[in-house]
Amino acid sequence: MTSTTWQRAWPWLLLLLVALFTAWLRYGVIEPATMAQQCGGGHAPWWCRWRQWLVLGFLHDVYGIAALLATALALLWKRAWLAWLAAALGVIALQLYCFESGALAVLIGCLRLLRLQATRAVPVAQHRHGQQQAHSQP
Repeated sequence: MTSTTWQRAWPWLLLLLVALFTAWLRYGVIEPATMAQQCGGGHAPWWCRWRQWLVLGFLHDVYGIAALLATALALLWKRAWLAWLAAALGVIALQLYCFESGALAVLIGCLRLLRLQATRAVPVAQHRHGQQQAHSQP
């Protein structure tokens, strides 16, 4: 693979890592009943506070709001990192129960990132034909 192919692939691979990590958080830390039982007792482990913050985040739609804010910024400024951030926060919101806002952020963030990568990849001068003449007949 060439270096430009790798440069275009990195954001998508990182997005996959974000999705895998967030899935682990959801299915390994938040949802298991054993985790909830451990955190419900009087002598809760140190990580229960972090788990509680994660739960409060999706109860108050914090992840969805953050994803929509990043999406708005990605639409205002044409920056690839903002498009990636919108998609990544959308993936996090989707995994952590903020479905509507997360889906919208993933969709717009991915489309914006694709558009920015495509614009950067295709030389504009290649598709221009200079002075073109209009002919009366085809």
